[in-house]
Amino acid sequence: MFSLLVRMAWEEHMDKKRHTTASGEDYLEAILVLKKKLGMVRSVDVARYMEVSKPSVCHAVATLRDGGFLTMDEEHFLHLTDVGREVAEKIYERHCFFTEQLIAAGVDPKTAEADACRIEHVISQESFQKLKDALED
Repeated sequence: MFSLLVRMAWEEHMDKKRHTTASGEDYLEAILVLKKKLGMVRSVDVARYMEVSKPSVCHAVATLRDGGFLTMDEEHFLHLTDVGREVAEKIYERHCFFTEQLIAAGVDPKTAEADACRIEHVISQESFQKLKDALED
């Protein structure tokens, strides 16, 4: 019985660690995009891409690494874990979808990009899927 309680507490702890913020999702998305573009990604690449300071990236990387979303190898290259890749791909899909839809509706591309970046974090999976399905019909 005690071991079951310990395991349940550990799983709950890990579930809490597996949640990330909108900012964390932005970092994961950036790493995914850069990985596709460059092949290998370092913190400096993320800093340039996101136009943030290197210390900001270092802090985010440490937080995401502690949460199990990414790893860093001995050469300081960043690698998404399976969980990190899943989150990044989900956010990137939403980002592309909303950017495309807003541009198609006549929104200026720069504004569409910025708005999509905000929307991608707040919409529920159910609402996103329903919108996507409605537009595919």
